[in-house]
Amino acid sequence: MVVIPAIDILGGRCVRLTRGNYSEPTVYSEDPVEMAQRFGATGATRMHVVDLDAARGSASNRDVIARMLAQSAIQLQVAGGVRSEETVKALLDGGAQWVVMATAAVRDPHLFERCAFGHPGKILAALDVRDNKAAVSGWLDTDPVVLKALVGRWADLPLAGVILTCIDRDGTLSGPDLETLARVRKMTRLELQYSGGVASVDDLRRVAASGAEAVILGKALYEGKITLEQALGA
Repeated sequence: MVVIPAIDILGGRCVRLTRGNYSEPTVYSEDPVEMAQRFGATGATRMHVVDLDAARGSASNRDVIARMLAQSAIQLQVAGGVRSEETVKALLDGGAQWVVMATAAVRDPHLFERCAFGHPGKILAALDVRDNKAAVSGWLDTDPVVLKALVGRWADLPLAGVILTCIDRDGTLSGPDLETLARVRKMTRLELQYSGGVASVDDLRRVAASGAEAVILGKALYEGKITLEQALGA
């Protein structure tokens, strides 16, 4: 299983949210670029970067992401506010290895399909789940869409994979939602990444046993619950 450190950027700073709540972010670094370099020096080969300002449509941290791409050798999968073909192309042209689409993947299937077929193997679908519904618009809203139907809609697209984030567990360190992970695993043959609640090496092993090919780690790393060395070793 691939271990992917996460860097969430809000106002140019490296932060973590709890259950997607923007009102009380925890700041872990004033310099996301330095954080990316630190992860790379520890052995990470891939990183999950989220532009939280762009996700809610309030601003953009594209300049910070550009510096991360220029100054780090880690491959980046970039998320947050990706709602147009132009944005996808700009991020890929700028050096991102993959682009993550969330709101568009749920609410604009035609746009999502065009991006997937236009950039095969470069688009990841974000399946952000709260209360068994797909969350969109920076996790501020949910869609009454049946998850199985949504995931089934992606089955024949040339995607790089699906990122499952269980928002109710995100930033809580309360353990992964293995039940939801197992259900989604049965819905798709695409590569599946998991995020949400992971707090220990045992959690990593349980996520792997439940069928995820990769795990995204955020707060557990920043709070010292798991070191990146331990995660990579596990």
